[in-house]
Amino acid sequence: MKYIGAHVSAAGGVENAPLNAHNIGATAFALFTKNQKQWIASPLTEKSIQLFKLRCEEYGFKAAHILPHDSYLINLGSPDPEGLEKSRAAFMDEMHRCEQLGLDRLNFHPGSHLNAISPDECLARIAESINMTLDKTSGVTAVIENTAGQGTNMGHTFEQIAQIIDQVEDKSRVGVCIDTAHSLAAGYELRTPEGFAETFRKFDAIIGFSFLKGMHINDSKKDLATRVDRHDSLGKGLMGMDTFRFILQDSRFDNIPLILETPDETLWAEEIAMLYGLV
Repeated sequence: MKYIGAHVSAAGGVENAPLNAHNIGATAFALFTKNQKQWIASPLTEKSIQLFKLRCEEYGFKAAHILPHDSYLINLGSPDPEGLEKSRAAFMDEMHRCEQLGLDRLNFHPGSHLNAISPDECLARIAESINMTLDKTSGVTAVIENTAGQGTNMGHTFEQIAQIIDQVEDKSRVGVCIDTAHSLAAGYELRTPEGFAETFRKFDAIIGFSFLKGMHINDSKKDLATRVDRHDSLGKGLMGMDTFRFILQDSRFDNIPLILETPDETLWAEEIAMLYGLV
């Protein structure tokens, strides 16, 4: 079964996210558990935690179909000691928030080398950051999102993601989220039957479908291998609707959160309905 939703607002409290998801016809959703533009946030209140859980139960959202996203400030591969320490502390806090909310996965962008360390050293630092966090938390999987490879961002190739996973000690608590727009921009063709089949043959051979814990369903303003991250609304970018039909008709993408991060949230209800029409 397919579980489709969007990255909804948690303004006013995390407990509003399930309500916002329900209101657009979603069966899955993503959220920030704190302000994504700040390093430090107030702790979750017991009232918010309980209301979040109550609304998830009321609207039928299970942990396996909720994909929280960490702050964009975090760089788990930072070459700067102070930046790395702040990033690790913030990531730990986000994992603890997921624990409190009863969520079982946390999606994050792996990190950037900032032209100060080698890519291999950056990937090793990311894995070390994950190991440190998993060692002090429980029940939450660290879900690495593939990137477009813009600037010095790591994780735009399946090989780089596999290199991180290889260095994670508890492989039962590491996973991957594939973003369609990032994949195209990174050089993975998804728009033709042959390209789609080959991309996910490589994904399975290099990483493995057992690690797939979610997807971001986005059209792209930028073309193949441009390494530029610009999302577009479904059918309005360069992807074409065939890509999304391939995903929705493929059982390998069942039972994980399929999350819209398209730029016009007024279209989310329509886009969710359109995606369900492709199943």
